[in-house]
Amino acid sequence: MTLSLSLSHRFADFALDITLEAGPGITALFGRSGAGKTTVINAVGGLLRPDSGTISVDGEILLDTSQGIFIAPHKRRLGTVFQDARLFPHLNVAQNLMFGARYAPKGSVGPELSDVVSLLGLEGLQTRAPATLSGGQKQRVALGRALLSHPRMLLMDEPLASLDGPRKQEILPFLERLRDGPLGLPILYVSHAVDEIARLADRLVLIQNGQVQAQGPLFDVMSNPAAVPLLGVREAGAVIEADVIAHGTDGISTLRISAGEIELPGVQAPIGARVRLRVLAQDVILSLTRPEGLSSVNVLPVRVEDIHPGDGPGAAIALRAGTDRLLARVTARAVSELGLSSGMQCFAILKATTVAPGSIGR
Repeated sequence: MTLSLSLSHRFADFALDITLEAGPGITALFGRSGAGKTTVINAVGGLLRPDSGTISVDGEILLDTSQGIFIAPHKRRLGTVFQDARLFPHLNVAQNLMFGARYAPKGSVGPELSDVVSLLGLEGLQTRAPATLSGGQKQRVALGRALLSHPRMLLMDEPLASLDGPRKQEILPFLERLRDGPLGLPILYVSHAVDEIARLADRLVLIQNGQVQAQGPLFDVMSNPAAVPLLGVREAGAVIEADVIAHGTDGISTLRISAGEIELPGVQAPIGARVRLRVLAQDVILSLTRPEGLSSVNVLPVRVEDIHPGDGPGAAIALRAGTDRLLARVTARAVSELGLSSGMQCFAILKATTVAPGSIGR
């Protein structure tokens, strides 16, 4: 399934002019508040009629302003999950879930109630009233309701923004399960939280001031030094995949990446599982020679691929570690003193405790 859109819309103090495509998996729209993310998702869902543009899903035109085509929201077969769950307070969980089934097209194939309950871990909650649920539970019910409408695509607008840290960590595994599960449902996911998109997204679209600044596979965009100002210097960092090969009795796990082995705490995945790791650029240290006598054992041979000077005293360094990409943020002075240049071989040191357990995704 492919979503294609090209939109232009003007508000009193803001103009949107954007073209993008979203395919299978999770396509994340990332940008700071006011960048235009929600405007895009509202246009796709039919909640906003843009000034001009086109929207199509698998070749079916949902919007074409030049031809006067505008398909009503309820006929687009797109499930939407908002920041607040918007459950019906007078209905219990099962009744809220089944409300979505009312909008499933006759004869359509999709998950049944039992499938959704199992997928989202809602066993034992079906007779509960919404007021008795936690924020994470409410969002899971809202997601289940959308799934039971048998949509061809999910639109998720800041679904975790209203949740605190523990509740967010509670629901992220369910979203990973939905992404990787048998439904194969494509998702357009809006967020301004880098940790969410690093764990969930397959494709990333960076939006600033109503325009696309970068888009592509998540691993490529996150490791691009030019994306640092868009993501924020404290949030920028590469995402890599690793295989869990051992769990120590001291709580430290050994993982294998293409450049070697690393040790990290807080890895909950079983041996043999593949996980995602978000490694912040500010937590990568560079050395011209392999260091000795360090508390960190995570020392990887890398090659400098690109050096991107920042507006201030810093610089972003793109690194190749085996077949993976890393990103380091150092001072411009360090670039000069170390003599860093493209193609140069050096070593990257990753401190184990800087990779937060919450950033390790399945």
